[in-house]
Amino acid sequence: MEIKIDPELVKIDEIDKEIINLLNEDGRMSYRKISRDLGISVGTVHNRVDKLMKTGVIRKFVPLIDHSCLGYKLTAIIGVRVKGGFLKNWEDQTAYHKNVLGVYDVTGEFDAILIAKFKDTTELDLFIKELLKEPNVQRTYTQTVLNVVIEDMGSSKIL
Repeated sequence: MEIKIDPELVKIDEIDKEIINLLNEDGRMSYRKISRDLGISVGTVHNRVDKLMKTGVIRKFVPLIDHSCLGYKLTAIIGVRVKGGFLKNWEDQTAYHKNVLGVYDVTGEFDAILIAKFKDTTELDLFIKELLKEPNVQRTYTQTVLNVVIEDMGSSKIL
């Protein structure tokens, strides 16, 4: 169910915001509980969530994973410079690497920024060396995260 609509065109009201906030707190919350909390019918909740999904405001429901519990304690921010004309192809390949959580086109010295998680520096080192073997990668710049202050890509605080 993928419908592409410019997010700037999607209008949401206070009820939509409250539904999003409740689902952000607990993505498994039942429509019945949401309806009780907000004082609206279950059908209204269902229709509102369906609309939010069809317009792309809510893209999917997923568990929020604490990667450090699984041994991925090292977060790296990696700038990558790619040869002209090859960025899209390179990003499409790299985005599916198991360690990569985010790929961003950026301005400045690098063409893309990767956010990736690793178990240790050895795993990070191997990843960087593999990146540098790719013919279209010109150079990388890696920063390791010392402390995560906030990491909430699904936050509804912005609403």
